[in-house]
Amino acid sequence: MIEKLYLPTTRVLHGETLLSEEDLYLFNEGSHYRMYRLLGAHPCARSGVPGVHFGVWAPGAEQVSVMGEFNGWSKNRHRLHPRGCSGVWSGFFPGIPIGAAYKYHIVSRANDYSVDKADPFAFYQEVPPRTASLVWDLDYHWRDRAWMQQRRHQNGLSAPMSIYEVHLGSWMRVPEENNRPLMYRELAPLLADHVQRMGFTHIEFLPLTEHPFYGSWGYQTTGYFAPTSRYGTPQDLMALIDYLHQRGIGVILDWVPSHFPSDEHGLGYFDGTHLFEHSNPQLGYHPDWNSLIFNYDRHEVRSFLMSSAMFWLDRFHIDALRVDAVASMLYLDYSRKAGEWVPNIHGGNENLGAISFLRRLNEEIYRNYPDVQTIAEESTAWPMVSRPTSQGGLGFGMKWDMGWMHDTLRYLARDPIHRQHHHNELSFRMIYAFSENYALPLSHDEVVHGKGSLLSKMPGDDWQKFANLRLLYGYMFGQPGKKLLFMGGEWGHGAEWNHEKSLDWHQLEHPLHAGTMQWVADLNRLYRSESALHDYDCQPQGFQWIDCDDAAASTISFIRRGAYTEETILVLCNFTPVPRQEYRVGVPFGGFWEEVLNGDARQYGGGGIDNAGGQWASATPRNGQPYSLILTVPPLAAVFFKGTPNTDAPVSPSRLLSE
Repeated sequence: MIEKLYLPTTRVLHGETLLSEEDLYLFNEGSHYRMYRLLGAHPCARSGVPGVHFGVWAPGAEQVSVMGEFNGWSKNRHRLHPRGCSGVWSGFFPGIPIGAAYKYHIVSRANDYSVDKADPFAFYQEVPPRTASLVWDLDYHWRDRAWMQQRRHQNGLSAPMSIYEVHLGSWMRVPEENNRPLMYRELAPLLADHVQRMGFTHIEFLPLTEHPFYGSWGYQTTGYFAPTSRYGTPQDLMALIDYLHQRGIGVILDWVPSHFPSDEHGLGYFDGTHLFEHSNPQLGYHPDWNSLIFNYDRHEVRSFLMSSAMFWLDRFHIDALRVDAVASMLYLDYSRKAGEWVPNIHGGNENLGAISFLRRLNEEIYRNYPDVQTIAEESTAWPMVSRPTSQGGLGFGMKWDMGWMHDTLRYLARDPIHRQHHHNELSFRMIYAFSENYALPLSHDEVVHGKGSLLSKMPGDDWQKFANLRLLYGYMFGQPGKKLLFMGGEWGHGAEWNHEKSLDWHQLEHPLHAGTMQWVADLNRLYRSESALHDYDCQPQGFQWIDCDDAAASTISFIRRGAYTEETILVLCNFTPVPRQEYRVGVPFGGFWEEVLNGDARQYGGGGIDNAGGQWASATPRNGQPYSLILTVPPLAAVFFKGTPNTDAPVSPSRLLSE
C-alpha cells in the first residue's frame, strides 16, 4: 500500500490553471513538445492551499470529471472545465494526497457514450491488472553529473557501442519468493556488475513504459509518461538509471510510437471519438498486433508523442531512444493486402504524416540533446533513415541492420558442407554497409515464437554448436557497425527466451557456456580498446576486404583501420570444421602481426589451434596486398591479428587481453 502523504508544493497556480493560452495554442498547433509539464496530475498550490491540478485533452467530451479514492469514485463531484475551443479540460482540487488513485470519467457528446479512462499523461499507474492512474511527482536528486557531462564521447558514431538488450522482468528472478522479478533498485548493482564484467557499454531496456499485458514485453504501451509499476516507483527507475550512469553504463529505452493497445482504459476511443487513432480501420488498426495506429496527421497527437520522447530524455536521463517498428509507420500498406489500405494524396503507399512526425521528432531531439542517439528499428530498404533531414533523410542517428541479421543467421544455420554455395550471404552486406549508420542486432526477436535460442540454431553436435556461436559473435564484432546482443546470448542460453522465467544462470556451471561468456567479454574488451574496430564503424575508410571470394574454403578475411593510429586489425573467419593449414593471406604492411584473439582457444571451449602468438609478414604479395602471412585458421573460428607498421624486430608475443 502506498503511504498517503500530501505532495510537496512544487508549483504555484497563477489564477486557476497551469495552462496559459499560449500553451494551448501551441498544443493545438502540434508544436508544444513538453505538454507533460501541464497536462496530467500536478501537485501545486492555489492561494497557499496545496492540491492537484488536472488537465486532459478530450475535445469530444460533454463532461469530464476526476474520480478517485479521494471522492469515493464519484463520477460527478470533481468536474473539470473546458478551456475555450482547445479541447482541453482542467481544474484544481485541494487536499488530494500523494499516491491517490484516479481516473477521468468522460461523457461524450456522441452516442450517449461514457467511459472511465486512465490519464494519458500520468507519471505513475497502479500495478497491472489494476488500471487507475496515481497522483505522483518526479522529484529526484540525480548524482550522474559526470556521466551527463561526457556522454557525448560514449554515444558518438566513432565510439565503441556494445549494447546489452534486457527484458527487466526476466533477467533474474527470486525463486524463493514465488519467482518474483527483481525490482528496479535490487537490479541496479547486479546488472551493473554483470555488464561491466562483460564489457558492454550500454544497456537497452525493452519498453519500460506502462503496459497492461505483461506478455507484450512492453510493446503494447498505455502509459507514455509512466514507467511500469511492476518493478517500483518512477524514482526507483531513476535510481537504477542513475546507478548505471555512475558505473559508466549508458541506458537506451525502447520506445513505441507506432501503435497502442485497445484496452478500454487506454487511449482508444478516448472521448467517444477516434481521438488518438484514425477512425478508418484501414488507417487506424494494425492487423499484426491487434492494436491501434496513431493519427500522425493530428496536431495534438504529434505533440503528445513528441512530449513523451522529450519526457524520457528530460526527466529520466535516457541516453538513446530505440524507436520500435518504424517500417510499420512509414508504409500505409504495411502487412496489408491490395484493397486493405488507403493511398496518400499522391496515390502512394508512404504515410506522409508519419514521415513528417519522425523527421520533426529527430530534429527536436538532436536540437535539444546533441549528445544522445535515436535508433530506428526499420526492416526495409527505405533510403536515408539515418541521414539528416536537411539532406532528405529521416534524421535518425542509427538504424538496425536487419538484413545482416537475417543473412548471417540463415548462413550459419546451414550445415558447413553447404555454406560454400551461399558465400554471398556473408559478402553481400558490404555492398550497402555504409549507406546508413548501422547497429548489428542479435535481439530478442530472434529467440522467441518458436525460433529457438541462438545456440539451437547452430548445426552440429554440442562442440560444433558452441563453436559456430562463437564464430557468429567473432564475425559480428569484426564487422563495421555497433553491436547488440540480447540477454542470455552472452553465454549461449540453451532454451528459447521465456518472459515468465529467469534466465538459466545455472548453465554457467557448464564449461562450454562459461567459455562462450568469456569469449564475449574478451570480444567486448578488444572492441573497446582497439580504435581500429570502432572509429570507422559507420564510414567506409575503416574497412577493406582482403579476400571475400574464398567460397570453396568458406573463409573470409578483412582488415579494420582506426582514425588516429596506424595499428590495423586483421580478421579471419573460417566457417567450416576443417582447420586451414598454411593459409596465406595478404596484409598491407610488413612486421609482426600479433594474434590478439582466437575463438578456438581452450579457455573458450575450443580445440586450442593457434599461431604461436602471431606471425611475421613476408614481402610476398597476396590478395592485392604487398605482404602476406602464412597462418593456421582454426575450425569454426574467428581470429584477430594486430599489426603495426615498421615493426623492426621480433617481440615477445603477449596477449592484448588479460586472462
